[in-house]
Amino acid sequence: MLISVADAPLLTGKRVLIRASLNVPLKDGKILEPTRILEALPTIMHVRDRGGKVILISHLSGEADASLMPVYEMLTELVPTSFVPNIFSREGKEILSEMQDGDVVLIDNIRQYAGEESADAKFTHDLAECADIFVNDDFTSAHRTHASVVLLPKLLPSFMGLQFEKEYTQLSKAFTPEHPALLIIGGAKPETKIPLAKAFVSKIDNVFLGGISANTLWNRKGYEVGTSIVSNEPIPDMKEILQAPNVVLPIDVRTKREGMSLRVKSPDRLEKDEMIVDAGPATIAHLRDLVNKAKFILWNGPLGHYELGFTESTFACAEMLTESNATTIIGGGDTVAAIAHLGLNDKFTFVSTAGGAMLDFLAEGTLPGIEALKD
Repeated sequence: MLISVADAPLLTGKRVLIRASLNVPLKDGKILEPTRILEALPTIMHVRDRGGKVILISHLSGEADASLMPVYEMLTELVPTSFVPNIFSREGKEILSEMQDGDVVLIDNIRQYAGEESADAKFTHDLAECADIFVNDDFTSAHRTHASVVLLPKLLPSFMGLQFEKEYTQLSKAFTPEHPALLIIGGAKPETKIPLAKAFVSKIDNVFLGGISANTLWNRKGYEVGTSIVSNEPIPDMKEILQAPNVVLPIDVRTKREGMSLRVKSPDRLEKDEMIVDAGPATIAHLRDLVNKAKFILWNGPLGHYELGFTESTFACAEMLTESNATTIIGGGDTVAAIAHLGLNDKFTFVSTAGGAMLDFLAEGTLPGIEALKD
């Protein structure tokens, strides 16, 4: 049974170790997109306002020595926060021992400790000694089998944070959707997207596949895909997806070739020097029909080569979903970036920032971090 920190017993005077999702994109030490920091605030403020001593941990993508200092600089503008480079140093231990009720401390990148990713028992024990209660508010890392995700809940009274609870509750709606239901899958890494399609093909009325997943399916069917990006990874569910009657692929595509303008053509008519860069207008029109009929829509991944600037079909998809009366749940880095660019963040039922954890949860029905909190 999962218990929210909102239902936790008395927190006053307790050292509450919160694993927060503070893994934000950085460039030259500057935060490019602060959404995850803002989403972490409700749990931080809840524990703080109830008299808990807040100890924040989070990872940062990249090298183990990457620092959360930019996050600290933004966070302390929102709530007074102290920064601890090393939780086990003399300075770190002194700061923790001197904390007062309501204080907030941010520990630098938890992956600086080798025992985190290796799920080392001694490291976990030492980390648990620093707190009385554990709160996992980092759904974005709940698919990892790291120490602070799966082992720490075994050593401390543990709860899910408010953002973790929101991700879990909203994404779980996909398991029993209102019909007609539509799943839209785009973006890269078909080896992670096709299993998601497989998991939902019997639960969802229509599964639309675009992006590199569609390119890869056409490639496996023997179509000429030119210089289009495809996945060469083994995808065990490919045959079943190709044969499923409710799997929808683009009707037409936009293609690019060196020295020539974009062309719109059928996906089975590509030439060797052409690259598929986006879905075509007939595809968008057909997708609009599916969207207009749907009562539940789950979308993950752009429909075109978003990173190269081919955004037309992705933007069109975002806008048509905002006009729908359906329950709309979206996720994926580029998908979220697209709706942020359009200023549409508040036009959907729920926007997930969970990335790979979202895909794994929807495909598997649970995650290691969820099972750890249940235990």
